[in-house]
Amino acid sequence: MNKINHVAIIMDGNGRWGYKKKKSRNYGHREGLNTVKKIIDESINNKIKYLTLFAFSTENWKRPKKEIKYLFNLLEAFLHKKINDLIEKNIKLKIIGNKKIFSNKLKSILSNSERITKKNNGLQINLALNYGFKEELVTSVNKLIKTKKKVFEKDISNNLYTFNIPDPDILIRTGNTKRLSNFMLWQIAYSEIFFIKKLWPDFSKKDYKKILNTYYKTKRNFGGL
Repeated sequence: MNKINHVAIIMDGNGRWGYKKKKSRNYGHREGLNTVKKIIDESINNKIKYLTLFAFSTENWKRPKKEIKYLFNLLEAFLHKKINDLIEKNIKLKIIGNKKIFSNKLKSILSNSERITKKNNGLQINLALNYGFKEELVTSVNKLIKTKKKVFEKDISNNLYTFNIPDPDILIRTGNTKRLSNFMLWQIAYSEIFFIKKLWPDFSKKDYKKILNTYYKTKRNFGGL
């Protein structure tokens, strides 16, 4: 049976779910947070070591300013209220993405959350914020150019945001959209990919467990026989 170390998720469909319920996109984002909590608990139950959640991309800045503000307020409130829960559940939080553009308040909250969960050794949640793989790759290459040495595959890997994090075994995208949206394109080279029709707030523990069980039974050859 395959072991699952790392699951990455593109949590798509919150806004559409809100409209579907004849409410706002922000209502969908708030409900999507409840799904996040369920998936975190189920990941712990399955002894998964890494869970990467694509929360905000480098392209999401094109959205209305009110929606962006709401998303970051939602994140700030969650970390303020739930940080003790993360500590009690032995969860380590890591932010991947370019944090330079965030407000000083948000940067402080993110840094503090990473700091006080740093020694936890249960589930590690990698929260992808202002994340885009192209930007990640350019940043990595620019670091390597300065060394003026021949570059190998491991050198690029060692300079990505995911340094010291194993590549995802599984990538899940909800929302009935079959594309990768500039997400971890280097890291998911051999991930098993699951595109799910359900919108993120409708994604359940049962759906998640079904994917995990499918993976456990999948024969993985990595280009071999």
